[in-house]
Amino acid sequence: MERKWHSIPKNGYILIVNEGGKNIAYCPDSGIKILEEDGFAFKDLNGNGVLDPYEDWRLPVEERISDLVGRMSIDQIAGLMLYSSHQSVSVPDPDNAFTMRFAGTYRGGNAFDIEKDRIWDLTDQQKLFLERDNVRHILMTSVENSAAAARWNNNIQAYCESVGLGIPANISSDPRHGASSNGEFFVGANGSISQWPSTLGLAASFDPELTKLFGEIMSKEYRGLGITTALSPQIDLATEPRWNRFNGTFGSISKLSADMARAYVDGCQTTEGEADGWGKDSINAMVKHWPGGGTGEGGRDAHYCYGMYSVYPGNNAAEHLIPFTEGAFKLNGPTKKAAAVMPYYTISLGLDKKYGENVGNSYNKHIITDMLRDKYGFDGVVCTDWGITADCGGLDDFARTSWGVSHLSVNERHYKALMAGVDQFGGNNDAAPVIAAYKMGCASMGEEVMRKRFEASASRLLANIFRPGLFEVPYTDPDESAANVGCAEYMKAGFDAQKRSIILLKNHAGILPLPKTAKVYIPDCPETVPAGMAARFIKPGTVYPAHPWISKELASRYLQITDDPDEADAAIVFMDSPKTMKNGYDPETGYVPVTLQYRPYTAYTAREKSIAMGDPFSYKDPNRSYKGRTMTTGNEPELDTLIETKKKMGDRPVIVALDVTNPMVMSEVEPLADAILMGFELQKQAYLEMASGMDEPSGLLPFQIPAGMETIEAHCEDLPGDLECHTDTDGSTYDFGFGMNFSGIIKDARTEKYGK
Repeated sequence: MERKWHSIPKNGYILIVNEGGKNIAYCPDSGIKILEEDGFAFKDLNGNGVLDPYEDWRLPVEERISDLVGRMSIDQIAGLMLYSSHQSVSVPDPDNAFTMRFAGTYRGGNAFDIEKDRIWDLTDQQKLFLERDNVRHILMTSVENSAAAARWNNNIQAYCESVGLGIPANISSDPRHGASSNGEFFVGANGSISQWPSTLGLAASFDPELTKLFGEIMSKEYRGLGITTALSPQIDLATEPRWNRFNGTFGSISKLSADMARAYVDGCQTTEGEADGWGKDSINAMVKHWPGGGTGEGGRDAHYCYGMYSVYPGNNAAEHLIPFTEGAFKLNGPTKKAAAVMPYYTISLGLDKKYGENVGNSYNKHIITDMLRDKYGFDGVVCTDWGITADCGGLDDFARTSWGVSHLSVNERHYKALMAGVDQFGGNNDAAPVIAAYKMGCASMGEEVMRKRFEASASRLLANIFRPGLFEVPYTDPDESAANVGCAEYMKAGFDAQKRSIILLKNHAGILPLPKTAKVYIPDCPETVPAGMAARFIKPGTVYPAHPWISKELASRYLQITDDPDEADAAIVFMDSPKTMKNGYDPETGYVPVTLQYRPYTAYTAREKSIAMGDPFSYKDPNRSYKGRTMTTGNEPELDTLIETKKKMGDRPVIVALDVTNPMVMSEVEPLADAILMGFELQKQAYLEMASGMDEPSGLLPFQIPAGMETIEAHCEDLPGDLECHTDTDGSTYDFGFGMNFSGIIKDARTEKYGK
């Protein structure tokens, strides 16, 4: 038989080109052998010298999965059901508590040594969980650069190739395309990765095609980093404006969120030209968080015990399913639906009418099996959020979230989640409790039934490794990665998207755009303190010192910049939205409000009694209300800067460029501003392009802007559109879908399609 393949040496691996077939790749150091049949090359992944069905790339994926599952031991399946804790590919930073929390050791227990170790070397812990615990799903966090990420991926794949059945690793990532606010974009620039607005910013474009483009570019860049699963998009319907994960959503209206979710998943899962959509540019999308995590009582977040409850005072739980059922599960592309779903930590209070259980969503059989699987037909992977089986240490403990099942042992929690319908445990490198859960099932239902249950999860999990082609080519060329990730084309697309997300809220007397001859004063960002979730990982006593929002040299490319407000024709004041100091609880005072205003807020009109009464850690006061308590923000001085600038400028115009993560109380800011540009975690340069008229704003509000904290206290956490909206001094009401261009209020096909 004539040979139909040839080898190409690559950077760290060998690529075999099968003429008229699928390419394969292997590492020469892994010890793997190449088999030949009908002139084509195949990898002998289990080393038995026989071309087994799961090794044969000519066969349908379903047939290959069925063969492989039948060969796997329970220990190997248990390893598939794990999703690793955070793994970093960068030099450990002793000043960063988050990265040090996950730092590993090298060479048998030694700390990272820059003289002896390379950041893409595998740690002792990684080698252990890959071989002993059979982990094949790995969460990558920080990376030094794209080439390092590619090399790290290749080292992992070579290690996996050398052990057991040769099952490749599926590396994943949380969103990593956020913009560096002070970073510069210029045509022809390459960066570490393309920079885009937040998910909320994509929603502000009201353009699903833009979101699909992001998904397509993200998938190409992720594949260059060795990543084949995105722990995104976050498609919770954001009806609660105080929630600290609001910025990760597509806003508060279900139709827009569903269309954006569909576009995002289609973009990242589909490789053009493949009949089933899956190919070399595909990544699995893990949509989150089923059945919607945007209704936490009082805006509190379920990473913490004090935020464990999602509530539905408006009886509107069904609408929170729409981004999933009408969006991510009904794709336009051939992959049909999202590959995976992550339930949120929350107890969805009262949602389980069948069994009456108020437990974390991953433990709730009604939510996972009856609703997600049976009613809505989702047959992909269900992976828990990270750390749900760990013991919680107290009300303000972070991300150890066994809500409603803290009385069970760790092994029992794994068993309960498996029986609820979960396939995989996020943040767990240890197979022992999964194996213990298997034995519990065998004792209760018999080994045949429990083996079948494990095989069902294994089949779904393996599909997310087979479909992106990892059994054929799991390797990434570091040189190609460095050239493609963050390339000029992708950087420009991201920056263009940033500009398209900007909303012009106010333009009194048409002062924007400013003439290029205008002299502009830009005050510095004042000293602030860490706030919210970020403060947990920063040393106590840390302050963020005063600093320029943007370099004078960069700003001068757009406008004439002056340091003297007396000679300025206008001022541009950059601000971040208010950053609440606490996310709903203070160990000293108990439950506290989450605030969306700069000045101290006292919750005089909050509920007398909480909806979710009682908690497992504090029985002294079962009422979770915060009525009458006060909260401050970490960046209140930014409002002082605006007030001072307004005084200095007198009758001359003041433009506010607001970078927001949540809806905010505008009554403190808007009357002081002649024009307001609102964006969503953008490079400051993007605002100057708008202010100077180089481009024109086109963004629309994907949420309501409240008239004040009192209307927020009066609203129902699960209802969209029930806030009294802020009306500005020009008479414009900042409701969903509002936005302006330089000609006035925008009315176009987008507002017609998504208008209330």
